[in-house]
Amino acid sequence: MKLVIVRHGDPDYSIDSLTEKGWKEAEYLSERLSKLEVKDFYVSPLGRAKDTASFTLKKMNRTATECDWLQEFNVLIDRPDITDRKKILWDWLPQDWTQDERFYQYDHWFENERLQKADAKGYYDYVTGKFDQLLAEHGYVREGHYYRVTKANDDTLVFFCHFGLECVLLSHLMSVSPMVLWHGLCAAPSSVTTVNTEERREGIASFRVSAFGDISHLYVHGEPPAFAARFCEMYSNEDERH
Repeated sequence: MKLVIVRHGDPDYSIDSLTEKGWKEAEYLSERLSKLEVKDFYVSPLGRAKDTASFTLKKMNRTATECDWLQEFNVLIDRPDITDRKKILWDWLPQDWTQDERFYQYDHWFENERLQKADAKGYYDYVTGKFDQLLAEHGYVREGHYYRVTKANDDTLVFFCHFGLECVLLSHLMSVSPMVLWHGLCAAPSSVTTVNTEERREGIASFRVSAFGDISHLYVHGEPPAFAARFCEMYSNEDERH
């Protein structure tokens, strides 16, 4: 089975939709995805994800199942250096979060006091539980850190969602801490991540990422990637987000 995880196009968060550039990205993305033989489409209930999916679904004359658990992983925490508001989990300065070794461990990342206060593990378990339920419906049942195959297939499932949520899904499939993925990876808007099952022993499958954050559909059209999700490459770059 193949999972195709798509981050929404360049966002206009103020209206939960896409920027003018984001709409172009969604169109270029549809040219790519419409060439795939897709078993099922799944989409976040948030506008920016549904708008991104709309071009592909229209081009293929298909519909997508809307899943509440695919919306952005908006668990907010009290960041140590900010006292007037809460911040999302992947907007945390490295000199602060890297001091806690538990963040690097799949079985302990959620034990940090700030994450416990925000019940990050509770929501993580909810999302990954729904994800596993869907995978089981498609023939792959979670057992420990691998999947038991009940109906082997080479179906393709496409998920239109968000960066933080994507990292949660990958964290669960690979049994690694999401904190490492949230802070160590960056998926550009409209990027495509591909995950395949490997069944090296009959009836036992694992998931393996064959491509992360691919934006070749933009390069084909000479369209540069959006800067969204990134921070300044150098602190002196005043025109980039700090």
